[in-house]
Amino acid sequence: MYTQRASRLAGAVVWVNAPDAGGSPGRAVLPDGCMDLLWDGERLLVAGPDTGPYLPEGPPRRWAGVRFHPGTAPALLGFPAHELLDRRVELADLWPAARVRRLRDRTAAAGEPARALEDIALDRAAAAGPPDPWVHRLVRRLDQGTPVGDAAAELGLGARTLHRRCLGAFGYGPKTLARILRLRRALALARAGVPGAETAIRAGYADQPHLAREVRRLTGVPLGELLGGR
Repeated sequence: MYTQRASRLAGAVVWVNAPDAGGSPGRAVLPDGCMDLLWDGERLLVAGPDTGPYLPEGPPRRWAGVRFHPGTAPALLGFPAHELLDRRVELADLWPAARVRRLRDRTAAAGEPARALEDIALDRAAAAGPPDPWVHRLVRRLDQGTPVGDAAAELGLGARTLHRRCLGAFGYGPKTLARILRLRRALALARAGVPGAETAIRAGYADQPHLAREVRRLTGVPLGELLGGR
């Protein structure tokens, strides 16, 4: 069972995912432009940005996490997103072991590990300061369907500079980010019951076959299979 709530950290989400009664770990994690700080009951980990579906390995277990607003996690973690692309990495591989050991013990002792993760994220955000405003501006414009070239021009950035900055903040270039944000829009519409053809047009696809191809490329399964669990 998956539950989530808005975080005290602006733009972030706090979530818990527990195996169902049959022991199933649940559905695959789909690309969403975000990175997460994770707790699996024993370890603190960082989920890098995904370019395809991810299904947790090993036996089913209870997970807790903080999902950061797209593009903001690298500044908090002190690690560029492209080095974590499609990876789950122990926090101890990124931060000093002694610090991570203290945080791990604190999270393990917490009555609500998800809240302990949120506290870690808030502490990091206070130390790092506010995120660079270009990140939120780019995400907002691309999520509105603005072409990458137009968004770059609005930011006053050349194509190469924008691509380089996106690698550090999101793990991939702006065109991939735009595709993933468009997928996110389409899934939200489809799960709300909007018909396929209308979903395609409203989300920014050329037509319904284009939507179907992109869903399969980014998630590995047809749209109907994704919607079967809604």
